[in-house]
Amino acid sequence: MPVIPVNTPSAKYDVTIASGLLRTLHPRLAKLNPGKPFRPFIVTSPNIWALWSKHFLASFKEPPTVLFHPAGERHKRMSSVEALAQQLATAGADRDSLLLAFGGGVIGDITGFLAAIYMRGIRYVQIPTTLLAQVDSSIGGKTGVNLTAGKNLIGSFYHPQAVLADTDLLRTLPPAELRAGLQESIKAGIIYDAKLFRFMEQNAAAILNTKKNADTKALTKVVAASVRVKADVVSKDEKESGLRMILNFGHTIGHAIEAATNYQQLLHGEAVAWGSIAALNVAIARKTIKPKEAERITKLILRYGPLPTFKATAEKLVALTSRDKKNRSGIRAFILPTAIGKVEIVRNVTEPELLAATNHMLTLMRQKR
Repeated sequence: MPVIPVNTPSAKYDVTIASGLLRTLHPRLAKLNPGKPFRPFIVTSPNIWALWSKHFLASFKEPPTVLFHPAGERHKRMSSVEALAQQLATAGADRDSLLLAFGGGVIGDITGFLAAIYMRGIRYVQIPTTLLAQVDSSIGGKTGVNLTAGKNLIGSFYHPQAVLADTDLLRTLPPAELRAGLQESIKAGIIYDAKLFRFMEQNAAAILNTKKNADTKALTKVVAASVRVKADVVSKDEKESGLRMILNFGHTIGHAIEAATNYQQLLHGEAVAWGSIAALNVAIARKTIKPKEAERITKLILRYGPLPTFKATAEKLVALTSRDKKNRSGIRAFILPTAIGKVEIVRNVTEPELLAATNHMLTLMRQKR
């Protein structure tokens, strides 16, 4: 059972990765809060609860209060946070309450933000149900919601007490959700862990096999390695003042793709995959990465597809990058790979460079139809 520590200046907690965690949930929560009263409130989506409520409640003597939130990025709004906060208040939640984020990245981000602002801050625990949330969004304390103008423009850094990643939950993921999550693991390999990248190259069939009786050791190894990357980077740079920015590889154009398609056509990992190819094209044009390594990266991203196509012009996507929250003083910060396992942060990528790279990515996409 991998237990990976996250140690930041403002919080220290563990990410536990194992099967069957849901059935021992209440004792684990009690261990996190020794001698402290806590009243649990679950924030989840109806479809997740329908699949896993029996397992979730197995260790509770009294069932917690359940707050439902619709699945999907388009529901990640301030209005949703207000509605959930009102439900908490009506149900009598106070500062001894404990929020349990039981869902994917949207549920985790919203629940974390709600915990940060309800009564000026209450405890919460991340129980991620998707691969993307287990390897990325549940770790590091980033919480928030979207505005029409852009993604995650309102939020805060607010860490959970713990992250409990039950790998059994991945068995009910639709194939597209699994593959989208694995794109974040590929990203972790590209930016920080060449050994993880090679493992995903050599074990793709085993990693993608989540049939009922399949051996999930390979997938668990990918989850643990991805979490170690995120935990190490976050521990060194909690508030994204430097190193943590490398976790945004592929996200600048990826977020633009999501915005251009109204958050309805692609999963987050799929958009990041296309964004990663666009960023790689900038690196190729700048000759900061060897052609053979660039080819390996592109090949692996596509191996964990298929990636859906979408309609958008390069001009529109580049224009949308101006709203990216990583920008400083109107200058885009871009993460470019220099080798497998290494990247650099640059702030001088020009609009013509970005347009050319995005056009190359769109051309590749059209060829894959």
